[in-house]
Amino acid sequence: MNDDSGGIADLREPRLGPGAAQDRCDSKRRLMHLAVSKASMWSMTEDKVKRRLTTVLCADVHGYSRLMGTDEAATLGTLRRYRSAIAGLVERHDGRIVNTWGDAVIAEFASVVEAVQCAVEIQQEISRLQADPPQTLQMRFRIGINLGDVMVDGTDIFGDGVNIAARLQELAEPGGIVVSASVYDQVHNKLSLGFDSLGRQQMKNVAPVMTYRVTMGGAVGGQHEFPVDKSPAHPPSLWMGSIPDLLAGLPRPLAVALTASSFLLLINVLSGLRHIWFHWPAAIILFIGVIRTLRQYPKA
Repeated sequence: MNDDSGGIADLREPRLGPGAAQDRCDSKRRLMHLAVSKASMWSMTEDKVKRRLTTVLCADVHGYSRLMGTDEAATLGTLRRYRSAIAGLVERHDGRIVNTWGDAVIAEFASVVEAVQCAVEIQQEISRLQADPPQTLQMRFRIGINLGDVMVDGTDIFGDGVNIAARLQELAEPGGIVVSASVYDQVHNKLSLGFDSLGRQQMKNVAPVMTYRVTMGGAVGGQHEFPVDKSPAHPPSLWMGSIPDLLAGLPRPLAVALTASSFLLLINVLSGLRHIWFHWPAAIILFIGVIRTLRQYPKA
């Protein structure tokens, strides 16, 4: 094909101006960015965070800084012995130690019941070992237990499931155990333990949690809250021993209401049964006890 000058027309691609060249360069950049974005999305899918439901136990030493300031060498030696005992109990209850730093211990269990049993045995074992060191060097642990969803990264676990257990541990008194409602719901009718409601607790960076303190003989928060079993010199009669056990297994408001009603019955009997009046105030007290017990349970 000839042009007007009689020469052969140039069939090559016309040379682009500066604006067209910039548009082509921008188009290539957009395509490259899209490719990189798709690759990143594929990588995120491949590295999706793994989650699982597990029971987390958190424990730490009450007054650890004070103990270290008093005698570092003795405190570290005691901590090593206690950690060894804790590790053995965790393994016995089919759990595993997730992490330890400073004076803290984090463990997880597949079974909620095993976790609570392990916590009780830890406090019993620590109480037994407390006989040796002087009062100023006695080391007592606080324990919190939560059943919740956690994120898994190798052998480590993270997330609210762990954070709540750590906050519960902070609520526990020295030698004590505090559990969340999710743990209480699973174990309160399976273990011979008492549970005192602490109400719905506001915790840092997590939603409010219904909490319960585990009680098992002895004064709450005292040194012998979880004492080693010691048989009394004169064991009580069967019926006298069974009544406290029965009341200990009930929610605290209901146990208080039953005790008060029993006293009213006793007063009515001692004053003569010519006029039976105890049932009216007893009915009111029991009704209040039932209402307060129902309010302890978190709404579904």
